[in-house]
Amino acid sequence: MSITRLKQWELEERRKQRYQRKKQGQLQPQLLYEDEHLVIVNKPAGMHSISDRWNPLLPNVRAYLQRKLHRKVFTVHRLDKGTSGAMIFALTPEAHRHLNEQFEQRAVKKVYHTLVEGQFPYEELLIDIPLRKTQKGDRVYPSILGKEALTHVRQLQQFRRATLLECELLTGRHHQIRVHLATLGFPLLVDEVYGLREAFFLSDIKYGFKRSEEDEEHPLIHRLTLHAHLLQFQHPVTGESLTVKAPYPRDFAAVVRMLHKYSAVDSPESDAHSPLAP
Repeated sequence: MSITRLKQWELEERRKQRYQRKKQGQLQPQLLYEDEHLVIVNKPAGMHSISDRWNPLLPNVRAYLQRKLHRKVFTVHRLDKGTSGAMIFALTPEAHRHLNEQFEQRAVKKVYHTLVEGQFPYEELLIDIPLRKTQKGDRVYPSILGKEALTHVRQLQQFRRATLLECELLTGRHHQIRVHLATLGFPLLVDEVYGLREAFFLSDIKYGFKRSEEDEEHPLIHRLTLHAHLLQFQHPVTGESLTVKAPYPRDFAAVVRMLHKYSAVDSPESDAHSPLAP
């Protein structure tokens, strides 16, 4: 590569990084619960949980909270960048220790909602498939040599092209829900690593959908169709049971509405079980 082309490449990469930082800088977590011991937020998709090791300048939830609260914030658990939903952060070393113990002892109830490809055939299912990381550690695959991984799945609503599922993590393995469902043949509706597509469009479900040749169709959602919906645990100081739910972000809710409108299964029961039903 010539020096001129190298400089052009570097300038383009810097431009992309500036755009990414600007775009992520517009993301703000929604506060769900706060007291003097802990804080719970609804993390937006596209925002890192903590500082990214490859690009520490990218915005992350922990740094955002430390600026907003003007105090040190302790990380308890993480969500993938493409996942939205409820996250707990401790505000004191004591709360951090107690919350970590609850996660290690599997005493925290973690419930996710996800949209998957196809019509999931089970009303409820316990997925028991051991998982193992690749040598690089960035991906996971099923293996009898892997660690125990348990996911309880419940069907919430079925569409012609997709299914809305509720998944409770009974263990907390890397990419557990994504790999478990993909292994059964029902990958997330959007999952560029384990799934079939990088984005989901209205034209995927609306018959006869047309757009003008000049206009590019924008996706309804172009990140993981995975949302951390509920967390239930014991308060680290009072010992009281605390349950927090994170409402769907705009993109996830929009996909559910469009599936209901253009890909609904002809069954009155499907409406009654929808989380968006009145």
